[in-house]
Amino acid sequence: MKAHILFVEDDASLALVTKDSLELRNYRVTHCANGQLALEQFQQDNFDLCLFDVMLPQMDGFTLAEKVRTLNHEIPIIFLTAKAMQEDKIAGLKLGADDYITKPFSIEEVVLKIEVFLKRSRFAQSDTRQTKFTIGLYAFDFQDLKLQYQNDQPRRLTQREAELLRFFCLHQDKILKREDILKNIWGDDDYFFGRSLDVFITRLRKYLKADPTIKIENIHGVGFKMIVKN
Repeated sequence: MKAHILFVEDDASLALVTKDSLELRNYRVTHCANGQLALEQFQQDNFDLCLFDVMLPQMDGFTLAEKVRTLNHEIPIIFLTAKAMQEDKIAGLKLGADDYITKPFSIEEVVLKIEVFLKRSRFAQSDTRQTKFTIGLYAFDFQDLKLQYQNDQPRRLTQREAELLRFFCLHQDKILKREDILKNIWGDDDYFFGRSLDVFITRLRKYLKADPTIKIENIHGVGFKMIVKN
């Protein structure tokens, strides 16, 4: 069996087709029809990835994602969003989601998204490139998804947060074009991936704010630059 996926969708027909299709591809899928049941299931079992609808009974997908993030900060969370609800995508990312899939979707698209995150997770575990960095007064361990300020308790990063931060670390003091960041981290420079990048930049700035010598500058019309002043 491949990864264990927590799939939360209240549309019975869509859930049945999606679950069967994923299981035919050897994924282990636990399906829940409402957010409250999904949270209880998450607390009882081990999962590799979460696939959440936004509009759910008893507990919506956004609330569910927030609660899951308090329990496990690094597990990938992918939202299923209605085509017309673009604001859902940004709202979900701000709550800690890693990506989104727009309804209606094909099972091939779902599998592609899932495999991207699982491959990155496996790659991170076997990556022989530099994985530990000193950023001002912070210690960043990419492999363990940890960011620590001096002797404080380490912060657990999501996989995508860690990938983006390492990309900045590997190119410190260099101007990075938006399209280059998007293609390296998201795999495409789609408009809404660009909106996603802005959300993740905001997160990283918040995580690094304890050290005023660290800046992620917005280079207008070009991209970003991470500077650490000695």
